[in-house]
Parts: sequence; structure tokens; C-alpha cells
Amino acid sequence: MTNAKATETKARLATCWLDGCSGCHMSLLDIDERLIMLEDKIEIVYGPLVDAKHFPESVDVAIVEGSVSTEEDLHKIKLIRKHSKVLVALGDCAITGNIPAMRTVFPLSDVLHRAYEENSTINRQPPTKEVPKLLERVLPLHEVVKVDCFLPGCPPSAENIFFVISELLEGRIPDMSTIARFGA
Repeated sequence: MTNAKATETKARLATCWLDGCSGCHMSLLDIDERLIMLEDKIEIVYGPLVDAKHFPESVDVAIVEGSVSTEEDLHKIKLIRKHSKVLVALGDCAITGNIPAMRTVFPLSDVLHRAYEENSTINRQPPTKEVPKLLERVLPLHEVVKVDCFLPGCPPSAENIFFVISELLEGRIPDMSTIARFGA
């Protein structure tokens, strides 16, 4: 079998990091040598670990960490959902908004004033170029798009991430209710 044909049988996996700390991707890397076990079953086609500039048109599993906090995040998650068969909300930020959503209790104008005017010594104004526009309210993924699997944790353990990927590769949506909880 040629490499091209071998790739055709692999599940196309994408990961994405929206508004969060990247701790969930660090846990994904903590799978360590088990990633090698998955090498024959998956092709990573998008994410911070590969050099893809645009989200591909056909993805089997998209694993997304972080909340939807900007107009750019909003556009990106809709694009990801459109081109993915299964979407996994990875971590508490993706599921509840978690820490990024704490700003939602304040008016956006107050948040911007505090961050860019009160706490700044130079150029005391909110950015208008190069920085995505903040949404008034931080949103968990499921408030914007359909989510197929929720993997809680801050961050989720490598064991739970490996379990979810393994189950999805077997064609099953994993039941996380007995093995994962928020913040753990």
C-alpha cells in the first residue's frame, strides 16, 4: 500500500485553540508515547502542532479548546463546525466559558477601559488594529455550534483525552459522565 492510500484510511484530526490558556493542548501532548500508537489511525491536518494556515474542508474529528470571546473566534468555530463530522469541546473553557467568561459580568467598555487605559503607561487606548474585536459576552462552544462530545477538566487529563480520541476512532461518542468532572 502506498503512503497516499494509507493516508486515505486514517481519520483526519484537527485541533484548535480559541480563548484559553493552551493547557488543554499541553495535556494532549502529555499523551506522550500513546500518540505514536495513534499514528497509524490518525492524520493531524490542522492545529498548533502542524503548519496548516487554513482549516481543511473535510475533518473527521475536531478537538477545540477555549471559549468564543472574539469575532474571530466566532467565525473560526462556525467554520470548524461546518467542516467537521465530530466536534469535541475540550476543557472547561470550551464547555462553560470558565476563566475567560469572568469578564462577562462587567460591561465590555469597562473591561477595555481598565485593561488599556487605567493599567497602561503608554498609548492609553483600546487597540483598533491587529486585535480581534471582543464580543460583549464570552460564549461556550455549544451556545454557538452543535457539540458532539464534552470533555471537562481544567485541563482534562491526558488519560481522558486519549480515551476520547480512542473511542471516537472506534466510531463511538464516549460517555464522560463517570470519568471526568469540571476543574479536574
